[in-house]
This record gives sequence, C-alpha cells and structure tokens, in this order.
Amino acid sequence: MIRSSTCTISLLVALSIAACGSDNGAADGSGGSGGKGSNGSSSSSSSSSPSSSSSSSSSSSSSSSSTSGSTSGTGGTDDPDPNGGGGQGGTVDPVGTEGDGDFEIGPNYQDAPEIKRIDGVPQGRTFTFSLSSRESEIFTGHDPTLNDNAKGDFNRRVEVAIPATYVDGAEAPFMVVQDARDRNEIINTINNLVADPNNRFPSVIAIFAASGGGDSYGSERGLEYDTMSDAYQRFVDTELLEAVKNDRAVHAAYPNLKFTSNPDGRATYGCSSGGAAALTMGWFGHDTYRKIVTYSGTFVDQQNPRAPTEAEYPDGAWEYTEGLIRESPRKPLRIFLQVGDNDLGSTRDEASHHNWVMANQRVAAILKEKGYHYRFVYAKGAGHCEGRVIKQTLPDTLRWMWRGYPVD
Repeated sequence: MIRSSTCTISLLVALSIAACGSDNGAADGSGGSGGKGSNGSSSSSSSSSPSSSSSSSSSSSSSSSSTSGSTSGTGGTDDPDPNGGGGQGGTVDPVGTEGDGDFEIGPNYQDAPEIKRIDGVPQGRTFTFSLSSRESEIFTGHDPTLNDNAKGDFNRRVEVAIPATYVDGAEAPFMVVQDARDRNEIINTINNLVADPNNRFPSVIAIFAASGGGDSYGSERGLEYDTMSDAYQRFVDTELLEAVKNDRAVHAAYPNLKFTSNPDGRATYGCSSGGAAALTMGWFGHDTYRKIVTYSGTFVDQQNPRAPTEAEYPDGAWEYTEGLIRESPRKPLRIFLQVGDNDLGSTRDEASHHNWVMANQRVAAILKEKGYHYRFVYAKGAGHCEGRVIKQTLPDTLRWMWRGYPVD
C-alpha cells in the first residue's frame, strides 16, 4: 500500500474531527461470505425516512476524504465534460481528479455525522413492496444452474427512498443498492447532503433491492451477483425500475416518476458479492451505469462453475484482477473500492483466487494504471464489509461519486 505525505483536509473535518457490512441491511458489522463462496407481488407501504445511528467526521463537497491516511496520487485524468446531463439547473465543479487515488484509514474509526438523522432536515418518503420471481423473465428462481435446494419461487423485498427535494416528473438520478443493505445510513446521508447547499448534491433516489436469497455457488444470490454477464443490469433496467414506477403507492405519490437514462446519473452500490455485481453492472451493462460503489468487493472466483459464462470467464470476477480491465479500452466509469486488511481470504495465496485483499488491491492498481477515476480505501484493523468503515466513509464516498452532476 502506497502512502503519501500530504492530505487534503476539508472545512467540515476541521470543524469536527478528521478520520477517515453485512448483507442484512445495516452497516453494523462484518458481512456475509460474499457469494460463490426475500421479498412477492405487490404488497406496498410508504412512510417518511426513519433515523439511522451514530455520528462524526466528513469532508466538504470537494470530497477530499474522511480518511486519516493520504492519497498516493491522482489516479484519474481530467475530464473536460463534468458528469452531467439529464438534470435540472446548473452544475457543480467539473469532476477533475480531486479525491482520486489510494487512501489508508484506521485502525480507529468514527461515524460521520451525516449518517444520522438530523433534526430539521426534510426526510422525503419511503415505499416498500415485494417483487415476485413469477413476474421475472430473467431471475425466475428456476435457473438450471441453481442447486436443487435453491430452486423455487421467491419474493424480493424492495424499498425506495425519494428525497423531499425531488420534483415529480423530473428525470431523477438514482442509486441501486444490492442486498438492500446500509439502508438507514444511505437514506440519512442522502437527505443530509441534499439539504446542505454547500454540498451541491443532487436529489438521488435510493432503490434498495434484496437478492433472491442464499449465497455462494448455486444460489440465487450467486447467480444474480457473481455471474460475469449483463443479466443483473438487464433485470434492474427492465424489471426492477419498472416495478418501482408501477408500484401502487409510489405511483399514487409520484404519478410522473422518471429515472434518468443518463449513465452519469445512474449509480450502483454493493458490499461483498453485491460489490462485484456493481462493477459488473458498469462493465457489462452497455454503458448504462457509470458510478460504481463497492465495499469489500468480491472480485474473486465466486462464479458458479456451471454458469455458461465460465467458458469465457473461467476465473469469475477474479478476471478483473488479471487482463479484463487492463487489456480493454478505458470505460467512462467512476469507481470506489474499499477493502479491510483482515478481509476474507487475507492469508490465502494468489493461486486460490479467493483473497479479497489482494483482489481489491490489484483492481485499484489496474484502474490507476489505466487512468480511471477511482478511489481506493484500504482499512486497517477492518474485516469484511466492516460497518465502522462504512459509517465513517459513506458521506465522502457519495460526495466524491456525485461531484459534477447537475443539481436541482
């Protein structure tokens, strides 16, 4: 891990204290194993966003870092065209390379204040419904590659959080969250960032979608998240987003709800195999998602050996650490990665293709080499999908990710 001797400290960090998951929906501990290795038809409810938990550090909208470590270099290249389009009003500063590069944090952590519900901040509305596998043409619950005990109809729980500032009929930027995780932290952070005009943060709608269940080889979750194809992206775009707009309660409140088709306004977020799914949506998704957030990404060989894509990608997501990114033309992606020094497989050798630390470090190095806009956080004293890390870094991660996108 390379560290430099300089670090940008924001105004908010100066006013507070500088500091820099589990697949069950909250950033309160370590996550699941990450895959290779719910949730029905249309019962719907809505409410205002509830509160989250904890407090502490963050940075300004220029997105330096809520990290105690330092960047090792810019990593990306200046982009004369900001991540804009498809929104209303003016734009924030051009994207540039500020906040790009490698960071090291820990072993002590503090919760960022933005992850808590703050009195006086408009909370927006949330809606919850179920999506049945019987309504899907992509993930039916009966894929032939599934283990026998994983086959069957299932219901996928979906929750949608719409900021108070969203105007019905506007083309909304949005973020799809795999495993429906970190729900309170994400909702509160978005509400708080939007409410503070200094952040110049867009009205991002968060869509929390549970997986189809199970984990590892032969599971529905593994099929959705660990497969090296465009299947999950197609499911999101052709089925999930349509289900959100057509949900009875959502439609009653926002009859003209629209999601932007601008890829710079489409983000995807995940931890573990959900993180692998996020990168795969960006990589294989026909340039429909350009904002990628991954915590403890499962960039290892978790793809089902029975998957048809094994012929082309025999090492599953480990291919990202080898030639797939390096030997391909640079894509217009903006990628956040994080891994803990005690993450899964940290003591395993390269031949295992199951060392999360090695995998994330390699992907970050390749992104730097290729000139991507990337931000890599190496967390000391942290495990898999470490809740302390997410609670500290989430606000700055989202600031960095959305910098340059048009605001209302």
